[in-house]
Amino acid sequence: MEIILQTWPWYVSGPLIALIMFLLIFMGKKFGMSSNLRTLCTMCGASKSAGYFSYDWRSQRWNLIVILGAAVGGFIAMNFLSADPAVEINPETVTHLKQLGFESAGAAYLPDELYSINALGNIKSLSLLIIGGFLIGFGTRWAGGCTSGHAISGLSNLQLPSLVAVIGFFIGGLIMVHLLFPLIF
Repeated sequence: MEIILQTWPWYVSGPLIALIMFLLIFMGKKFGMSSNLRTLCTMCGASKSAGYFSYDWRSQRWNLIVILGAAVGGFIAMNFLSADPAVEINPETVTHLKQLGFESAGAAYLPDELYSINALGNIKSLSLLIIGGFLIGFGTRWAGGCTSGHAISGLSNLQLPSLVAVIGFFIGGLIMVHLLFPLIF
């Protein structure tokens, strides 16, 4: 039981992800979390207002099961299989985050300053969540997929556009952390 309560090392989780990707490629499937949003919108009738949603969503039912499994698995792992739900963060990073106003750094899975119910009453936090959500949605559609679709599935298929997208994700992340994050907070 102790092994399941600990973080799995890369040499266990990495090959398991590779095995899943091999099976999906073998079955002719492309994995991606953001494509489920398209499927859900299509299921709700979005094809009546936009041609982008006009496709046979039933062919993507297997991907909906993947996202359901990820959500249920994440809930079980977080609530029943985690000895300490806080993310291990370098003490220097915790100190730096606390200087920026994140008192929950190192003590919570997500910063309470952004992701708690109380944060929804703060106009700055709410604005950041709305703008961030819009940019992620727009960027995902513009890039033709999200980080999981490009970094896991696209690179597994040796897709050059996915390599370019992943490089862009990392450059954007570095710009955000080192240039924009200190300005915002």
